[in-house]
Amino acid sequence: MKVGMSVFMQNTGERWSDYEVYKNDLRLADQAENLGFDSLWSVEHHFTPYTMVPNVTQFLTYMAGRTQKIELGTMVIVLPWHDPVRVAEEIAMLDLLSNGRITIGFGRGAATVEYDGFRVPMEESRDRFVEAAEVVVKALSNERFSHQGKFFQIPETSIRPRPFSHPEQRLYGAAVSPDTAERMAQLGLGVLVAVPLHGWDAVAKDVQRHDEIIRAAGKEPVPPIVASFVYVGETEKEAHEGATQHMGGYWGSADAHYNFSDGHLKQVKGYEHYGVIADNAKTTTPEQGVQDFINLQVAGTPDQCIAQIHAMQEKVGFDHLIAVFSYGGMPPEQTERNMQLFASEVLPTLQSQGPPVTVGANVSHIPAK
Repeated sequence: MKVGMSVFMQNTGERWSDYEVYKNDLRLADQAENLGFDSLWSVEHHFTPYTMVPNVTQFLTYMAGRTQKIELGTMVIVLPWHDPVRVAEEIAMLDLLSNGRITIGFGRGAATVEYDGFRVPMEESRDRFVEAAEVVVKALSNERFSHQGKFFQIPETSIRPRPFSHPEQRLYGAAVSPDTAERMAQLGLGVLVAVPLHGWDAVAKDVQRHDEIIRAAGKEPVPPIVASFVYVGETEKEAHEGATQHMGGYWGSADAHYNFSDGHLKQVKGYEHYGVIADNAKTTTPEQGVQDFINLQVAGTPDQCIAQIHAMQEKVGFDHLIAVFSYGGMPPEQTERNMQLFASEVLPTLQSQGPPVTVGANVSHIPAK
């Protein structure tokens, strides 16, 4: 299994200046290669302290110059907010500057505050995402290309510089809903699970559906990539307390950014399934909601973390895990301890294991923390 880590400059509670948040998370990113992680990732967000990386390729370009061999990934670039030709150019440039060390994940975003800020109708997100992905694949795959669609009319042109490592063969999508899965699969995008919200059984079904479509098109699907928040402690008590405080802090910041619990997304075309979160919030206490979120992540002693990750892998069949160590207002020294303990006690075991099992295998539930 490949194991990466992600930083995304979250300023939960705004305890520090944005500069201090960047300084602290960049210190983590600088350690990733020496600690033995296979990849380094970040995610695009705008306008709130929830996540403060408005340009992921810019951040990864900076890290490409500070590293030698670690892979670099986006989890995700939110395509509906961008001109896809410009996205393709940035990917091609990063491909050259990193010597081909990139994996690109795309998503469509779910925050009203971000769609409003970019003046893009949220109900168009699904169609914009699919069409933009089509344009990016064309631009990266062909010396010259054109496109005539609903949102983009592009005369024959070419992006320069040309990519050299075929990044179009390493594209992933975080949108795997039934009505987009077929078009995404036809484009050859793999599945990126950027923090599950509906449970691992639901994720496994999404992956299975995607893989069936890929195989029906005569292609062999690639294993998914999965991201998870991680809190590893010397004792179960330490891990439980740390996860409760800081994963709880993250969950609160996510709800403040997305406003999941108020139910407004039920009324937005393409986001109706997020209503499940609002419905659950009506029937559970806030404390239970936090615990339900923690149970989808990785938290415990090193041995417990390994067991939880193996159980997740058996359900979903991924071969690349992205661990998130800094979140929810966690102090910098605590974050470094979390990451370094994982790197010394968990990482070697994960990296030494064989290929993933078949998706949907009959396994027990992920152990409770």
